[in-house]
Amino acid sequence: MTQPMIDVRDVAKRFGDNVVLKQISLDLPAGRVMGLIGPSGAGKTTLVKAILGMEKVDSGTTTVLGTEMPNRQIMQKIGYMAQSDALYETLTARENLRFFGELMGVAGPALTSSITHVAQVVNLTEMLDRRVSAYSGGMKRRLSLAIALIADPDLLILDEPTVGIDPELRQQIWAELRTLKQHGKAILVTTHVMDEAERCDELMLIREGIALAQGTPADLKREYTVETIEQVFLKAGRLQDENHSDR
Repeated sequence: MTQPMIDVRDVAKRFGDNVVLKQISLDLPAGRVMGLIGPSGAGKTTLVKAILGMEKVDSGTTTVLGTEMPNRQIMQKIGYMAQSDALYETLTARENLRFFGELMGVAGPALTSSITHVAQVVNLTEMLDRRVSAYSGGMKRRLSLAIALIADPDLLILDEPTVGIDPELRQQIWAELRTLKQHGKAILVTTHVMDEAERCDELMLIREGIALAQGTPADLKREYTVETIEQVFLKAGRLQDENHSDR
């Protein structure tokens, strides 16, 4: 059996008395898009940071590309887009892409070609030589996504990648993600936009640090006898509340 790109086993995390993750497990094979779906504060970003080894867990394990995290060398093989943009604002977009590309081991003509490609994907071609300090919030998100794609990694982890991005470009970005998965890439994406959930191969619905449900969008809708993922999430949340009140 092929080893998954991400393998999370019984991960738990708390900050003081606040339980942020409660016994979360998931695996993501190559050629699949998994969505972590839930409201703000559900634990999605903490789970992403735990997978990357950026957040120490209280119990459980996270293995990425066959290596237990944290591991600095593995981090260099992941295309990561954080929820907040980490850009050099005094540099141009092209200079940012060149810097991060070289950091990821891409150089020469391959880097020049990659910059051209990712700029087209996020619709920044005409603004590549503008300083990032002059970019809008949405443009910075697009540049952050381009940086995550620059080294053509086998694994992409994208935390709320389409926040502040217009609907037309969102469609274009998801089309690129579909192409990448067809080329064997594994993609983990967090979102609270329910129509994006329908585009994922598999979903984990998270609320209050608990995995309420997990499966393909079609399977989840069948299991909960509803027509949309939003209805799945609402029904799963009600059932969770009822279970708590019965205790």
